[in-house]
Amino acid sequence: MILYTTVPIELVFPYENDTYEKQKTINLNGIPLLVEYTDPQTIQIVRVLSSDPQHFMDDRYSPGTKISMFNPAALSSS
Repeated sequence: MILYTTVPIELVFPYENDTYEKQKTINLNGIPLLVEYTDPQTIQIVRVLSSDPQHFMDDRYSPGTKISMFNPAALSSS
């Protein structure tokens, strides 16, 4: 069977619920992001939810980037 769709694969074949429990939508500097808690002090960007192409071009908000909860301005690439 071949499935032709524009829907993300995560919605067609969802992960386990515990995967989604660690994720949260936040608004960082006006950019909506889907993030995942990696530990109590750090979150990691999963997806950029913005419709502005400039937000996708900014390396500070690329998926995989870790953000410290104590200092959100201090972004570090992983």
